[in-house]
Amino acid sequence: MLESFAYVRPGTLTEAVKLLSAPGARAHAGGTDLLGCLRDEVFRAGTVVSLTKLDELRGIAASADGGLRIGALTTVADLAAHAAIKERYAALAQAASVVASPQLRNQGTIGGNLCQRPRCWYYRGDYECTRKGGEMCYAIGGENQYHAIFGGGACWIVHPSDTAPALVALDAKLRLAGPKGSRTVTAESFFVLPDQNVRQETVLEPGEIVAEVLLPPPPAGQKSLYRKVRARGSWDFAMAGIAAAITMKAGKVADARIVLSGVAPTPWRLQPVEKLLVGQKVDARLLAKAADLAVAGAKPLEQNAYKVPMVRGIIEEAVAALVA
Repeated sequence: MLESFAYVRPGTLTEAVKLLSAPGARAHAGGTDLLGCLRDEVFRAGTVVSLTKLDELRGIAASADGGLRIGALTTVADLAAHAAIKERYAALAQAASVVASPQLRNQGTIGGNLCQRPRCWYYRGDYECTRKGGEMCYAIGGENQYHAIFGGGACWIVHPSDTAPALVALDAKLRLAGPKGSRTVTAESFFVLPDQNVRQETVLEPGEIVAEVLLPPPPAGQKSLYRKVRARGSWDFAMAGIAAAITMKAGKVADARIVLSGVAPTPWRLQPVEKLLVGQKVDARLLAKAADLAVAGAKPLEQNAYKVPMVRGIIEEAVAALVA
């Protein structure tokens, strides 16, 4: 049973930010993650601040620079179905289409999908792990088949979002609104590794929310995709996934952004692989080198070493598809 809390529905973003600045306040958008966290007692809420009346945070529209502006309350289903996103930002449309189930895609928002809390069963369970203020990560010596192979340390969660790696690959920015006003950060810098702050997944400060996603106009010749390997065809998080955006010019890679999902506490960008590809004509030999480089530095735990060859495979498959 949920503990009692106050529920308020502010009519303006300014009012919402003010309410969210109070201790114990939690933002409610689609609620698909918030209610689960409250039921599982991951955290408590003295006040739940509903954002559902803030129509300014909804919708998808063209921006002045030729890109797109996406309100944080836009549903994941709307992203997956939007014609301009499918045509110009395929990686995001494909990522949105494989989030959870149809019911949750209709309810969940892009802002909530980016800010959802870890799905680690120790974090969600009755364990005082490092992310909840304890002294150890129980995944290191426990059930860890779905945990990280990159970027661990004090905590070996994997970031659960499918849309996040797509936005990083597409060089998106996020506009945040908070008590100090509005600020804009890159999607890549929005997420926080455990060695930076083991208690936080994002750079959001108290009272701040994601207000808007800003997609730049795609370069001429860019193609993008998102691929997700999972145990079941629906309602499953990625065991490993890839978001990639590659721009070709005269048969060679002019630019590349490659980001993994399901293998690290944040969307895991493969800059060494990107540098390897740029300026090259892609063939089987280069694909094999890219796959080797993608898993360099991987530190699998006892039960998740299968992710290493899985990453190799999705790298070769995705890059080959984009340069064809």
